[in-house]
Parts: sequence; C-alpha cells; structure tokens
Amino acid sequence: MRFVVSGGGTGGHIYPALAISRGLKEKYPGAEVLYVGTTQGMEADIVCKENLPFRGIVASGLERKLSLHNLLVLWQAGRGFWQAAGIIRQWRPDAVIGTGGYVCGPVVLAAALRRVPTLIHEQNAFPGITNRILSRFAGCVAVTFADSIKYFPNPNKVRLTGLPVRPEILTAERKTALEKLGLSHDRFLLLSFGGSRGARAINEAMVSVIKKFANDPRLSIIHVTGTLGYQEFIDNAAASGINLDKIGNVTIMSYAYNMQDALGAANLVVSRAGAATLAELTVMGIPSILIPYPHAAENHQEFNARALEKENAALVVLDRELNGEVLCGKIAELLDYRDKLSAMSAASKRLGKRDALKDIIECVDELIKARNK
Repeated sequence: MRFVVSGGGTGGHIYPALAISRGLKEKYPGAEVLYVGTTQGMEADIVCKENLPFRGIVASGLERKLSLHNLLVLWQAGRGFWQAAGIIRQWRPDAVIGTGGYVCGPVVLAAALRRVPTLIHEQNAFPGITNRILSRFAGCVAVTFADSIKYFPNPNKVRLTGLPVRPEILTAERKTALEKLGLSHDRFLLLSFGGSRGARAINEAMVSVIKKFANDPRLSIIHVTGTLGYQEFIDNAAASGINLDKIGNVTIMSYAYNMQDALGAANLVVSRAGAATLAELTVMGIPSILIPYPHAAENHQEFNARALEKENAALVVLDRELNGEVLCGKIAELLDYRDKLSAMSAASKRLGKRDALKDIIECVDELIKARNK
C-alpha cells in the first residue's frame, strides 16, 4: 500500500499528519508513506527527522485584500498544482490524507481529480478556508469538534473523530506523574503554560496568581513561561516583590520536556486554546481556563475554546480581558467549589476522543474499500 500525507505551515497541521502516517504503517504493514509539504515550512525539517520520505512543492496563502502578492500566490498555486499532480501520478497512492495548511490544496485536489481516495482532517472548531474548499472534493472530512460540522457543505461526508494525541498522553497516570514531578499527592496542582514560546498575557497574569497563592498549603503551581518569556517573567516577579527561592509550592520552567507528566498530574490547566492542546486536555479529562490567542487565523482559538465552554468543560477569558485579578478570581472560584471543578472534569472527559487515530485510519480504510468495490 502507498499513501501521500500532506500538512504544513504550523505544528498543528504537521503533528497530526505524522500521527496519521504512523497509524497507516501500523494498519498496513509494509506500507509506504510519502509526506508532501513546502520546502520553506516547518515540515521540511520536522518530517525528515521522522525518517519519512519528503517532497516539497510551492504553496502560499492569499492575503485578505487586493494586492500584487495575490497575483504571485495565484501563479504559485498553479505551479504547485502541477507539481502535486506529478507526484500523485508518479507515486500512485492508494489514498491521500491532508491535515491542513495551504500545501494541502494542490495535493488533495490533484489526487481527487485522479479519483484517488482522499480524506482531509480539520483540527479547529472553525474550519480553515483551505479545508472548507477541499471538502467539496474530498471523499471524507474528519473533524475534531462537532461545532465545525455545520461549516461544511456536505455533512454526510463529515466524521467526528477527534484529533490524534501523543501515545504518552494516553498512558499518563496521576499517581506516577506526581511521583516523577516530586509533588505531594494531597495537593491540588495548577498547571499554566502558553506554548513553547510562551504567552506574555498569561505570564503577566500568573505573576499575580503566584503572589496570591504563594505557600498556600492547598495547592502546587507549575508555570511554564516559554523560552522567550522566561527572563521577563523572572524580572516581573522580582519587581512585584516575589522571592521565588522562598516559595515552596511553585515551580517555574522555561519549557516542559515532560509535559505528559505535568498534564497527567494537573487538576486544572490555564492555557491557550490550540486544537492539539484541547485534544490532550479532553482525553485526560482536565478542566481548564482558556485564554484564546487573539491573533490566530480566523480567530479559530476562540471558536475552539467556546466549544469547550459550551459543554461546561472550560472557562474562557479573552486575552483583552485577562489580568492578574481576573485570573486569580477564576482559580479561587474553582479551588473553593470543587463540585464545579469535578463537573468540568467530567465534561472534559466526555469530549475526549481517545480513539481518534484509530477512527481516522478506519475512515481511510473505508474509502479504499469503496474505491475497490
């Protein structure tokens, strides 16, 4: 069996594509998977480290206004389509899977026009423009959030599968995670982070949180500042009169290499609302306070966060409304009202899709069988 997998631009598109690639190899022993991306995107570097063959094509996105740049994009789109068509013709895949990003457009379209079974996966509650267009050509649309189904023109093609998460997340267990972190079993654990590079708004608000809950015997706090925000956070904490060396219940780190343990131990998470993060939180049944990144494309993080809020799995604070007082109030409320926290945890777990990868691979298998009938 041969497959083409495509996704690019951000880790949110690339890592699901890699998970699906691994799932295809497990489902079909001996299968060959070719990854198609852009040579200038993150995928060019990440995919090679996964020992997957990689082919690059030209692709870029349109600006939301009339511009000379858009003329170049249209020319590149045509060139990218012919490059993708050549790859599909040469590789002759049994199926093509796209996980988002501009590169998926020419790849999935070229495959669909050659009647190759195609599946696209949409990570966010509000689908990206590329996937909304491609849904008209793809054989199946797999989605992470039920809220996204209404945005696709043919709901009969759509399957609610969820988003594949890392295997180590699925196997994380709280008691073991707490032991690895050296934390007490009888304390509430608050975990906060803003992504690998950090989030200034969350970092600034967490200074007040740490000041309020310093040495509080009820809880421990792990705050991940992000690599770019670490020193600024330390300086801001010092300027606020916080002596981190004298606070026994707070751990500050620039990057969490053992995030699976931190998540496994957490009772409450404060974070942005990227689709991969929310998939991990719901699989583990963790309640959350979500601060959507305000500059995400088409504001998709707020749509993601609202999908959890609607099901009572999360509280949402918009970035422009976030400050230390607001965040302290939300955390204190959940500390004082554990029944509400438990209900949020149960709601989060109901939303989790532990079999997301298996369900996506089954969708691919159904497309192949339907083509071979």
